[in-house]
Amino acid sequence: MTSGRTALVLGATGGIGSEVARLLLASGWRLRALNRKPDDLPPMSRTSGVVWVQGDAMSAADVTAAASGQSVIMHAVNPPGYRNWAKLVLPMLDNTIAAARAHDARIVLPGTVYNFGPDALPNPHEDSPQNPVTAKGRIRAEMERRLRTAAAAGAKVLIVRAGDYFGPSAANNWFSQALVKPGKPVTKITYPGLRGVGHQWAYLPDVAETMVRLLEKSDQLEAYAVFHMTGHWDADGAEMIDAIRRIAGNANIKVAAMPWGLMRLLSPVVPLFRELAEMRYLWRIPVKMGSKRLQSVLGAEPHTPLDAAVRSTLLGLGCLAAKAP
Repeated sequence: MTSGRTALVLGATGGIGSEVARLLLASGWRLRALNRKPDDLPPMSRTSGVVWVQGDAMSAADVTAAASGQSVIMHAVNPPGYRNWAKLVLPMLDNTIAAARAHDARIVLPGTVYNFGPDALPNPHEDSPQNPVTAKGRIRAEMERRLRTAAAAGAKVLIVRAGDYFGPSAANNWFSQALVKPGKPVTKITYPGLRGVGHQWAYLPDVAETMVRLLEKSDQLEAYAVFHMTGHWDADGAEMIDAIRRIAGNANIKVAAMPWGLMRLLSPVVPLFRELAEMRYLWRIPVKMGSKRLQSVLGAEPHTPLDAAVRSTLLGLGCLAAKAP
């Protein structure tokens, strides 16, 4: 039995989980978060107002108990650095599905473009076939297949797919792991794509706001609701680079190409490099998801201007000195 405007957040200390938690609280929701060692979390990583519950997302009993009385389960938990990704991701999702069915809660999943193969590009829509060509993409497609199956059996699901994340609290993403070096002033930009090839970015606070606004209209959503965000469309691969230069205050920052060859060479011993190298095709083909379906429900997609989003991101990553008040 659930009560309205209550949510369990799995992954509340992560990028998308913390942003969604913050916005839900600001909208008057009551929140609960699951963590293996909540008492050991540094104060800076705890979202104020959240009730922290000790438990493991790998334990079905822990997730089901924590979900009692919750109308939403935000499934934003993710193994850091891709470690044991294949072994952990699907069992964690199965636990969330079981908990949602036990308590009639809607599952919210941050989706990606990784579950689409080249056959669905360059403009995949919400119902495009999913024929991924990478290990991570196949797992992503299987996650959505399991959620579709759960919805057909009576569960409720919301998936919001977006481009590559960036933002002040985003962690594992191309912006912070390739374009710039966190904790250091921007002196070089490493760009994975090609000039002239468009790329789609998603500012994390905009993604979180989209999810929260959709949840506010949950009674209008289908049992299995999927939406795409347009986010920030970089039409020629240069707009993000130019924005970083503007915010860093140096129009002459050099741009280096991504060392794809070296990454492939080291991929057998560096799992992160293997996962990133598999995604190269998404930087060689323009991929643009449209938000027509989303706009039909919300009226307009949440959208922070690019320069403001980049400034916030660089400040959050420690690449830009904060101005004195």
